[in-house]
Amino acid sequence: MKGGRHPIRTGGPMALFVLAAVLVAGCSAFEAKRSVAAAPYYPRAEAPISTASVAPRPPAAQPARKTNEVAKPVAATPKQPRTAPGCTAVVQPLRTRALAFAAVVRTRARVHASPNGRSLARYDRLNANGVPMIFGVLGRADCDGRWLRVQLPSRPNGVRAWVRARDVQLIRVRTRIEVDLSARRVTLYRKGRELISTRAAIGATDTPTPTGSYYVNQRLVPSNPSGPYGPGAIGVSAFSPVLQDWIQGGPIAIHGTNQPHLLGGAVSHGCVRIHNDALVRMFRLALAGTPVVIRA
Repeated sequence: MKGGRHPIRTGGPMALFVLAAVLVAGCSAFEAKRSVAAAPYYPRAEAPISTASVAPRPPAAQPARKTNEVAKPVAATPKQPRTAPGCTAVVQPLRTRALAFAAVVRTRARVHASPNGRSLARYDRLNANGVPMIFGVLGRADCDGRWLRVQLPSRPNGVRAWVRARDVQLIRVRTRIEVDLSARRVTLYRKGRELISTRAAIGATDTPTPTGSYYVNQRLVPSNPSGPYGPGAIGVSAFSPVLQDWIQGGPIAIHGTNQPHLLGGAVSHGCVRIHNDALVRMFRLALAGTPVVIRA
């Protein structure tokens, strides 16, 4: 597993190149060629969007803001008496269909195979695209409230580990996304209530969209909302099962499109495309940490 050991900050040419290449991994061959050739399609990093009643056009290039400005931080796991090293953790779930939590790395965080167990990897405050490093929170250890069970934005898909609660900041998330590949639909729920359901295009037969339980780990805004990614991309903590040699391992995203006539088909390199109007609405609601379930 790779952490954000050498994060690239947004705003410079290298950062723009990396962000463009990341999104290319989930798009059709036509989109890939076009995005590499046209600099205006390079996306910028996450930025909060106003929740106005009339959907505004997502902003063009602007600096990234800290993820903890998007949602209100909540108190960390209450302190409990220390237990003996190597305690056998019983996971107390912290995620329901209506409520979830995201863990934002404060400065750096090591993830472990078990509470007080061996270290697996180190993650810095920013990821490779220069935006805050986010873990999806699954639960906490009953035997020691100082440890959280988290999902990581790394291969293999859905990989889990333990992180010290003191190394992250918790953010409450009330949204959930479900992707139904057979029905070609993406649905967003808030507080358990369906708000958006829209038709989607999914991965082609030889480059399928991976199934499983994931979470939103970053959000990207292209400078041209009429380009191949539409007005934005919602990064998911999943990777292509076949495109492992792509930059950053072939990450998956839910994004807009400039080919709406292909919606409903299996045509992408693994990303999920939806109509641009639906993407703008979903982008505002799907904060970092939002659970994403992709089922066949």
